[in-house]
Amino acid sequence: MSTECTIRGQVWREGHKTDEFEFSQISDYLTQDDAVVWVDLCEPDHGSLSGLADELGLNEWAVEDAVAEAERVKAAVYPTHTFCTVYAVQVDAAAVASPDRSALSMHRISAFVLANMLITVRLSPLFDMKEVVQRWDEIDAQHYGVGALLHGLLDVVVDGHFDAVQALDDGLESIEGELFDESGSKGNLQRRTFQVRKDLVDFRRVVLPMREVITSIQRSRLDTKTAPELDPHFTDLYDHVLRVSEWTESLRDLVTTVFETNLSLQDARLNTVMKKLTGWAAIIAVPTAITGFYGQNVPYPGYDSPWGFVASTTIIAVIIVGLYIMFRRRDWL
Repeated sequence: MSTECTIRGQVWREGHKTDEFEFSQISDYLTQDDAVVWVDLCEPDHGSLSGLADELGLNEWAVEDAVAEAERVKAAVYPTHTFCTVYAVQVDAAAVASPDRSALSMHRISAFVLANMLITVRLSPLFDMKEVVQRWDEIDAQHYGVGALLHGLLDVVVDGHFDAVQALDDGLESIEGELFDESGSKGNLQRRTFQVRKDLVDFRRVVLPMREVITSIQRSRLDTKTAPELDPHFTDLYDHVLRVSEWTESLRDLVTTVFETNLSLQDARLNTVMKKLTGWAAIIAVPTAITGFYGQNVPYPGYDSPWGFVASTTIIAVIIVGLYIMFRRRDWL
């Protein structure tokens, strides 16, 4: 392995932890039926991982996918092992619905599932496996074999998806609250809505394929007969994935509705402003027209006479009051 790659692992025998893990003996563990082994590789390069693949008989295309810079969520079944790639999602609560940056950070995790060994590959140390290990200890996963280890890993990932979709939902609720608030400023509302929409698009790409991943893993489990206790756990995990997917789809529709509603409200406010400005312009046009008429340099009734000024002023006042009352009744002012 390269010097930059961080390696850790754990061996369980008969459901109990041991201190015997040695990476140099990793191929020997495959022949030991009483051992359950977990190996974690953080930031490996392609060459070093290929060497491990040759030793354990891993598919070369799966190894290439595990270290590729960009790879979609998927699961592939091979004769001796199963390979899957998922994304853990972490939420920055302070950045939810922010107009400037995304609130979600995504970290890819790949896993090779052999008969008695789980190999996890992380391209970044930002996703800490401590929570996964703690989950294994809480449920005594090692008693049920490598399938339980994989379930614990996927369960932590899906729980993170729940937290993310809940945070996005809360962000949309805050935007909805400001949408019809006439007193607040709407300066960043559209930008915030657009940022949430972008986060949902990115989040949807890693959530929706999880259904196929769980289904493929359930169908390809090598321990179906030896550990039937895991069947309801994987079924429950699939139900959680389905709920996150449906929640994400509903939020996608909701953010589109919020975006369109904001535009519609802006159009309605613009129409109201234009209506009021038109009404006031009509009122102001009255004195302009009358004073302009009386300002002609030709004789007219009341020309060069005090009662002409009184008459013009009275006409202006009466017409202005009449227009004001009419526009108010029609809600134009």
